[in-house]
Amino acid sequence: MLYSEKVMEHFSNPRNMGELSDANGVGEVGSPACGDIMKMYLKIENSIVEDVRFKTFGCGAAIATSSMATELIKGKSIDDAMKLTNKAVVEALDGLPPVKIHCSVLAEQAIKTALADYYTRLGINPVPILGELPDPEACHVH
Repeated sequence: MLYSEKVMEHFSNPRNMGELSDANGVGEVGSPACGDIMKMYLKIENSIVEDVRFKTFGCGAAIATSSMATELIKGKSIDDAMKLTNKAVVEALDGLPPVKIHCSVLAEQAIKTALADYYTRLGINPVPILGELPDPEACHVH
């Protein structure tokens, strides 16, 4: 299985890894049953993602997509973070082997789940803003 240099770089030197103690949006997706678990921490101030961290238990592609996803939303508006797609993450990494595309879906879902948590903490129903969220423990194509 061939990985791009960018995937290898983000796997070897992941950006924004760890917990964020003052996060005001936290989302976790994946399950031990399917092998990949991703937790995303967002610090949102004035509708801007001021800081973001992640913890991922999974394969190299899951770690690389988490790292890249955090880079793509850091410093951006909530609207931009909401629009981040797994396709954009994969393109930013110069592609992923087809069998690993599900990892980028997890990154997208982890961000959306963290945003949903942010809105919920504000007393705002996230569904009209984000749409229906997938089951956080649903297993994806393996």
